Amino acid sequence: MKQVVVIAHDPAWLDTFHALRARLKPALAGIASRIEHVGSTAIPGLPAKPIVDLDVVVGEAVDVPRAVQALEGLGYRHRGDLGIVGREAFHAPADSTGHHLYVCVEGCLALRNHLAVRDVLLSDGELAREYGAKKLELARRFPNDMDAYVEGKSEVLERILARGGLGQADLATIERANRRPQ
Repeated sequence: MKQVVVIAHDPAWLDTFHALRARLKPALAGIASRIEHVGSTAIPGLPAKPIVDLDVVVGEAVDVPRAVQALEGLGYRHRGDLGIVGREAFHAPADSTGHHLYVCVEGCLALRNHLAVRDVLLSDGELAREYGAKKLELARRFPNDMDAYVEGKSEVLERILARGGLGQADLATIERANRRPQ
């Protein structure tokens, strides 16, 4: 059972991102166009699970196998897309700081989702505070139920994503991905 832990923002998360990006960049040179800090740890002041999320962005789907190979060379273990088209997930090496790493194809819905959430929350402090309060409430209510935690954030995330320019079809796809397994 995966425990839900949400804590106050830690400014060291930005340093963790920079250190991870510095380690990844040489291996992904000529493959990735950029490495983005996404997720709640990228938002100053926002409570978050203490796990830094990174999106390695590649230009086209044909670049994904090269990115997978480069990351495996650094000790990452490829997990596949986990049902999210255009996004490949990885287990981090055991000796690394806690983080989630994804390879995303430029323009895919998963990347647009991650960037929209980050950018909207960076620009709207009130919405960020609301989202942070919701995350803390859900973590208290569902400390041992990650599915309920994720599902419980859906309403506010839908508003964030709509503000970020995602359309109804995209929102419906994301909502299905965040729904509790039947």
